[in-house]
Amino acid sequence: MILLLFEKATQEQIQSMSEEYVGMVKLAIDIRRGILAGGGEMHADCELVLLENGSEQDDIWGANWYPADHRIEFEALINIRPGLGNRGMVIQSEAIRLKVESITRQLLGEAP
Repeated sequence: MILLLFEKATQEQIQSMSEEYVGMVKLAIDIRRGILAGGGEMHADCELVLLENGSEQDDIWGANWYPADHRIEFEALINIRPGLGNRGMVIQSEAIRLKVESITRQLLGEAP
């Protein structure tokens, strides 16, 4: 199940987003608006939810969230953006990684 989060997720929401992959949640994060979509099979599915809700393509980056140890991986096919200077699946810009991490921890961190 893909959820669009504007505020901190509940434990139930994190569990719902984890249904596709046990122990991991695929994410697409809008670094300008400070929101994310999580869950589903592919990062592109989450990206589409953000685009349908007013996000701009250049503001969306993909990551994986591991709820058990609050770990983030900055790797996704949607991150391949040569026009923005990102030529691989891993987010290469430290500034973008910091934004992705900050938003992810704010919305998914220690769920109530």
